[in-house]
Amino acid sequence: MTREERDAASGAAPPPKDGLSELLARAHLAARNGHGPDTAVPPGAARLLGLDALTLNMLAADGHLELLWCDPAEGLGPELDNLQYTLGDGPALEAVKQGRTLSEPDLPAADPARWPLFLPAAARTPVRALIAAPLRLGAATIGVLTGYRTAPGPLTPAQRRGLDRVGRTLVHLLYTELITSADDGGAVTGLRLYRAEVHQATGFLASELGIPMGQALLRLRAHAATYGHPLSDLARDLLARRLAPDTLDRAE
Repeated sequence: MTREERDAASGAAPPPKDGLSELLARAHLAARNGHGPDTAVPPGAARLLGLDALTLNMLAADGHLELLWCDPAEGLGPELDNLQYTLGDGPALEAVKQGRTLSEPDLPAADPARWPLFLPAAARTPVRALIAAPLRLGAATIGVLTGYRTAPGPLTPAQRRGLDRVGRTLVHLLYTELITSADDGGAVTGLRLYRAEVHQATGFLASELGIPMGQALLRLRAHAATYGHPLSDLARDLLARRLAPDTLDRAE
């Protein structure tokens, strides 16, 4: 007889359900069925942790962070992660480099020298607090889970434990997805690449200007930062030939 059956037979009330535990249980089941984070983790994880947005970035071979999953899928999270990608500065990048969780409970009061490029840009958004936790697989850091909130204040101990549980679940999902894609010949079917057009534009610009891929990406990022354009919009303009490659044929 299960515990639930014993409780029902005795008339005892069932234990209260933990929304986060239910969400993570569904995610683990989805992982066993071969789904990646984008489809396996249902919406609502950020809200259950007292956050307004969560983002998952995986560390790419070239050292950049690749945005793979957001909750909610649009809005504050992708906006702030794209700022960090464009500027090359911010908490997610620092958390990966240092290998430890970083938090800032009151962004307007933060030391300007902490993230000199990210903080002024973030001040133009509603974000007021954040936390960035590196994700580890064994001894290796493979990504970072970043939480954002529009109200200042630190996470409670329970919320931090919840963030750690979500992080461990996402590592499991990533590992499962990457192993599955390797077995299938490298076709990653469950991972959404939020910056796919940026990578396409980088390759296009490198080919048009005859420069290395890394230099092409730096020029895209510098142009976006200089003129205050979202990097994804700049990439789409370049691919649609609304922006001539020659426009970026110099260092910004």
